[in-house]
Amino acid sequence: MIKRLVQEHQLSERRACKLVGLSRDSYRHPPQPNVQNQALKDKIIEIAHVRRRFGYRRVHDLLRCEFPGVNHKRVYRLYSAANLAVRKRKKAKRPVMERTPLNIARSINEVWSMDFVSDSLANGRRIKCLTVADDFSHECIEIAVDYGISGLYVTRLLDKAACFRGYPAVVRTDNVLNASVVSTKGNSIAYRSGRSDRRKAKSNEQSQRCGSAACGCLG
Repeated sequence: MIKRLVQEHQLSERRACKLVGLSRDSYRHPPQPNVQNQALKDKIIEIAHVRRRFGYRRVHDLLRCEFPGVNHKRVYRLYSAANLAVRKRKKAKRPVMERTPLNIARSINEVWSMDFVSDSLANGRRIKCLTVADDFSHECIEIAVDYGISGLYVTRLLDKAACFRGYPAVVRTDNVLNASVVSTKGNSIAYRSGRSDRRKAKSNEQSQRCGSAACGCLG
């Protein structure tokens, strides 16, 4: 750029350097390629192609054995110059689900709510806690703590709680039960709690059929 200004616009070297914002010493003594920098750059590119999700900090950790004392700032400069920045993963777009309003419980055992709570022990092992509460009385019906809680475990636990309190009309969950593993037999909590929902769906379907038939008669 400075050379072009001097040759085409007949500017002095001092004036051209001032316009560009570069010192005359830096212009007269350009940086020379360093053998160590070239070896470091080749190694960075090699690691980046093998470890595609590694950023410059993790690459710097792997270079410490072969290049002791290497600065992370130099690694970042060479990493950026080689266009090795890790691309951010795009979040998967989930289909928009239709939200249904929550029905307010008006008596005990009308609606039970349950959800998982996770925690860890002192040794780092994860545990799960299944909490079940009555929406009307806000009473904690059951708290189960275990290393793993499956769908059959949930239904067995709810059936045990129902022996003392009776079966609820509706069990409200947040993706707790897996339909592929939960039993839907007549004695299961999943079957009993779903009776009211099936009755509502059936009544809505019948009302829609009656409405369509009435419209056909009027037409």
